[in-house]
Amino acid sequence: MDLKRLSELVPGQCAIVHSFENDDLLLKLMEMGCVPGEEILVEMKAPLGDPMSIKVADYQLSLRIEEAESIWVEIIKN
Repeated sequence: MDLKRLSELVPGQCAIVHSFENDDLLLKLMEMGCVPGEEILVEMKAPLGDPMSIKVADYQLSLRIEEAESIWVEIIKN
């Protein structure tokens, strides 16, 4: 299993949420459908990489880079 931080992905990449490092962020993200096993699509990144836009569970979310760094994903499509 090839795990990466969500912040390392580039637009167009798909991944499956594996786990979270930050328990404070965990509840917030889970309420928005970002749960382990859910597919994520990286849609856009700002020119300096912060924030990034992802699609998860039919929602578009904007995450700060420090939030994305605490999410571990398994890449399923480059």
